[in-house]
Amino acid sequence: MMAAGRAAECGARVLLLEQNRSLGRKLLITGGGRCNVTNAEFRREALVEKYGDRGKFLHSLFARFGPRELIELLERFGLRVVIEEENRAFPETHRASSVLDVLERYMADGGVEVRTGMAVRGLVADEPGGAGRAHSPKRRVNAVATEGGMIGARQFILATGGLSRPETGSTGDGLRWLAAVGHTVHIPEPSLVPVRTAEQWVRRLQGLTFDDVRLTAFPFESAAEPTAGAQGKSIPGRRPRLSERGKLLFTHFGLSGPLVLNLSSRFLELSRQSEDERLRLLIDFIPTVDHGALDRSIRESIAEAPNRKVRNSLPRVLPSRLVPVLLELAHLDPDLPAHSLTRDSRLEIGRLMKALPLTFDGVLGADKAIVTSGGVELEEIEFRTMRSRLIENLYFAGDILDFQRRSGGYSLQICWSSGWVAGTGSASAVVS
Repeated sequence: MMAAGRAAECGARVLLLEQNRSLGRKLLITGGGRCNVTNAEFRREALVEKYGDRGKFLHSLFARFGPRELIELLERFGLRVVIEEENRAFPETHRASSVLDVLERYMADGGVEVRTGMAVRGLVADEPGGAGRAHSPKRRVNAVATEGGMIGARQFILATGGLSRPETGSTGDGLRWLAAVGHTVHIPEPSLVPVRTAEQWVRRLQGLTFDDVRLTAFPFESAAEPTAGAQGKSIPGRRPRLSERGKLLFTHFGLSGPLVLNLSSRFLELSRQSEDERLRLLIDFIPTVDHGALDRSIRESIAEAPNRKVRNSLPRVLPSRLVPVLLELAHLDPDLPAHSLTRDSRLEIGRLMKALPLTFDGVLGADKAIVTSGGVELEEIEFRTMRSRLIENLYFAGDILDFQRRSGGYSLQICWSSGWVAGTGSASAVVS
């Protein structure tokens, strides 16, 4: 929709083909229905860093159309944006439908023709140096095949997404079409996806959230379990392989929340270095406090009421639902008087508060992923226009691109930026 609206704004006659019966099905479920439209990081270098090594391809996109330009476009149509923690930007209505309304009005202003329920079956491309093209090494798309017949155009933009949430229409069709016409396609895998753990006791914590924990992961065959300190540092000789802080949510199958979603694809990569593809996960519930300070806090809490049961004697920094699990894992009777707690048992409780162990048992499928990694090879795209380097009248936008994305508005910003640039580039090729 962004690509269509922008191309029309630039003077092109635009036809948008949508296989669903209505537009924006995936957009409407983003951000839990609130639509985290972007991350309001206006420093381009800092924003690009959030995309890892492949972020270098995004400099030209964000220079042309970044978070600031997206916010200005929404405001042009009367939709203001509010910025919440971690620079997450939402429409002030807190409804994804408000963003969809803007996009539909943007397209309507340019006279975009929209055909819904129109499933494309493939790209119809000529061969390099075809009729009348003896001196051109590139191919061209002449039409798209649909159930109703061929539809031709001068320029084509492909915005068919990856494989996440296939019920919204992201079924990987566009990736198959691209492979058929010679593009390199990396098989998508779930990214920004919840994690399964082997332990059954996590079910008892379902729905419990933590705003700031440290999550550390390392292969099972590592020599020793790492123990994260207050700043995420480890005891010499015990090197955590992955360690980050953020928000975490317990689910009936394992873990979710922004911290877990952002690490999920890296968990998969790391698990492949393990003999049985399992990882040890450690949760530090109090990352700002070291072991010594935590033990002093536990001792002070016990000293205040030594006859109180141990389940009521831990520092009140932890939710009550977590305490029985900690005591069970420490093999302690929750009704034990606090004054009877041995030093070793007290230290074990502290250790579990700083390094609760879980076993990584994989991730949920692409149907549960917010986005998927993988897609068309980035080296085969000219990012100043989003045009294919192999097919001279084909452009790309959105999740079909092979980027790793974090949660927090970063995925949608790629969609907005690539759509706007693809719309501009394709229209200039027609109008000029």
